[in-house]
Amino acid sequence: MRQASVERNTKETRISGSVNLDGAGVYDVQTGIGFLDHMLEQLSKHSLIDLTLRAEGDLHIDFHHTTEDSGYVVGEAVLKALGDRKGIERYGHAYIPMDETLTRVSIDLSGRPYLVWKVNFTKPKLGDFDTELFKEWFAAFAQAAGATLHVENLYGENNHHIAESCYKGLARALKAATAIDPRKADQVPSTKGTLGESL
Repeated sequence: MRQASVERNTKETRISGSVNLDGAGVYDVQTGIGFLDHMLEQLSKHSLIDLTLRAEGDLHIDFHHTTEDSGYVVGEAVLKALGDRKGIERYGHAYIPMDETLTRVSIDLSGRPYLVWKVNFTKPKLGDFDTELFKEWFAAFAQAAGATLHVENLYGENNHHIAESCYKGLARALKAATAIDPRKADQVPSTKGTLGESL
């Protein structure tokens, strides 16, 4: 089973997380930020990656550190669970419609972190959550997971739908990219024979 656990402890946050890439989408998420919990539950449910996450952060200041650091923890756990990445499909993409909203997400589990973020929100806040923090979460995830990640909201009006379609899109893209192709289960999906930042 491709599983991993990660802990991140700083003066700003204390976060522990674990993933099972071959799970059933079972989640247990508590970050202290209701909307972030909801998004991470969507990520787990639609990727079929089991996710457990516990976060304690400086929420008396704002949600920034907890949001960003949870992205680092989930991303690092995915990276560790992938191991040498033998047999994975490597690439995945998804189009996610939610009512008036359509979002496209593409991912390459290349070992080279990069985020392209083309998502615009119509309001600065979603409840108490700063909408600018969604980019911070995805940037942290891409960095820690060693993933090239492109997220583009093609159109939409409702900020809840826009945010949720981004997480569901990542979920479905991850589901495809982490899947094992039995025809190449003993091979790294690269003509270089390896995947990593320096290549």
